[in-house]
Amino acid sequence: MRQQRARKTFRQFSALLYDQVSNRALARRIEAIRRRCLTLEERYEPAVQRVARGLRPSARNLLHYVALRQDDLRNLQNELAVRGLSSLGRCDSHVMSALEAVLGVLGQLSGRTDLQHLTSEAPVDFQGGTTRLRRHARQLFGPGFKQRWVRIMVTMPAAAAHDYSMVREMVAAGMNVARVNCAHDGPHTWQRIIANVRRAEKEIGQSCRIMMDLAGPKLRTGAVELGTPIVSFQPERDERRWPIAPAQVLLHRAETVAPTREQVDAVLPITGNLLARARVEDEFRFQDSRRRRRLLRVTAVESNGVLRSECFDSTWVEANTPIELMRDGVVIATSTIGDLPAQPRPILLRVGDTLWVTTEAETGRNAVAATHRRPAKPAQIPCTLDAVFRDARVGHRILFDDGKIEGVIRDVQSDRLRVVIQRAAPQGSKLRPEKGINLPDTDLSIPALSADDISNLQFAVKHADLVSLSFVHRPEDVWLLRKHLADLGRPNMAVVLKIETRSALRHLPGILLAGMQHSPLGVMVARGDLAVEAGWERLSELQEDILWLCEAAHVPVIWATQVLEGLAKKGLPSRAEVTDAAMSARAECVMLNKGPHILSAVRFLDGILSRMQAHQYKKRDLMRQLEVTLG
Repeated sequence: MRQQRARKTFRQFSALLYDQVSNRALARRIEAIRRRCLTLEERYEPAVQRVARGLRPSARNLLHYVALRQDDLRNLQNELAVRGLSSLGRCDSHVMSALEAVLGVLGQLSGRTDLQHLTSEAPVDFQGGTTRLRRHARQLFGPGFKQRWVRIMVTMPAAAAHDYSMVREMVAAGMNVARVNCAHDGPHTWQRIIANVRRAEKEIGQSCRIMMDLAGPKLRTGAVELGTPIVSFQPERDERRWPIAPAQVLLHRAETVAPTREQVDAVLPITGNLLARARVEDEFRFQDSRRRRRLLRVTAVESNGVLRSECFDSTWVEANTPIELMRDGVVIATSTIGDLPAQPRPILLRVGDTLWVTTEAETGRNAVAATHRRPAKPAQIPCTLDAVFRDARVGHRILFDDGKIEGVIRDVQSDRLRVVIQRAAPQGSKLRPEKGINLPDTDLSIPALSADDISNLQFAVKHADLVSLSFVHRPEDVWLLRKHLADLGRPNMAVVLKIETRSALRHLPGILLAGMQHSPLGVMVARGDLAVEAGWERLSELQEDILWLCEAAHVPVIWATQVLEGLAKKGLPSRAEVTDAAMSARAECVMLNKGPHILSAVRFLDGILSRMQAHQYKKRDLMRQLEVTLG
């Protein structure tokens, strides 16, 4: 019996000794990470000193987080978790505080008194990170709501310039930020949109910030050969191809300026005074280009003489087509359809085809087959930025139209690139003008601000609360924007940086430090371009990286691109969209794009974000009471 007790005591002592040795080894690994954090902070201290004074603790925490993530920590996290300690998985906003807390406990477990009384090097304590991030979000986006602190941003349609009731309803529904896209419309429309938002703010008594989104030097396809002047429109159909919603068509006098086409399917000019005689419920009858009889039923007569009409048939209309105005089945007047815009001929591309990318001096065209009189000619398309020909290299990938078409550059000349298509639809893909071009392997040496952006910036500093910068690649792009803002008298204007390229993601810590030289600062995860650049399969991973780095810097994030897109455009969300909207609650702001059902989308998102607030904060699960039963 005495021997058994002795063996048991020996085993317990050996286990305790092993645990003590193991804990000391684990403490040394955490100590090494802490030293690495402090070393990186010391190395970049000059950059920290250039940061705004109130943001320097955040800048130091960002450097600590970058140092923390330089190694694969998964095994270390497991060892910490089995001891009941923090696995460091939620330490983004307070890295040094978390490291020192773990070291203190390991010091007690291993008997190391030097670790139990560390001199704190933490710039931010456990609560300080959350407090700072929320304060920065309030400075950038304005006050949130008690039931929903994640803000909602909405892209303003052109209709918001003249439809005040729509703007007022969006503000009342919970819109916190109105986004004005400088890639569309112009200063006159922007000013009217902003005036409506300001008016709604005052009437409702609720803050709504204005963000002007600079377009940046977008790389797009240029002009192509024009085909037949024709306009087409189709109704919305169900899976059986039955029409369920009519096409919406605007009719205007051919002698007047065509109205905007936003939220309608087509605009048709009518010669003479035919429209002046029309009333609601009248019909316009004509034959389309396929010799099929078509009817347009008038649904509204607007004050500027424009008629709204609807059609339940697929229609192709050519210029000079005779058209009749009918009332109660009787023709009361006739006229013709006026001049229509010639439609660009899309370029059809298949896998294996050759495509020449040229300067804008040339016009795009389809491939020409060889005959006994002429040799074959490959297809060609112009692009809008000459920097492509300077920076692209053989072997680099090039993607068109949101990645629907992919090719590889096989030859680079001073004014053209020879591209071999490697991905397209089985039946071929059509490439049209004004479609995006991405070169994920190419480091384009162009500034983030175009001449148009600099001009639009003069409007933004007078009328907007925030300005967002597209096409950010490096810290220099942020400095350039700040220089122009200073020259225009608003050096501390709130800035949002759009992260949409692989280059921006690679340089994100430096971009954040550059942006933190002034406050307020935010980041937009532009998931559309980012997915094209980095690959759709990596999008989820990369948006997590951006969220983590921004939380470490206490910089608010905007979750953007196609949030509740189906609901905004068609009135019904998909299941995947609802899940995506719930995940967006980990950002500080969520952006909705415009659509006919945008008001429903704002209300729906407001409900999701309000409910998710009880379940999750950033990466942390919040454990409210579950309404479940075992019965």
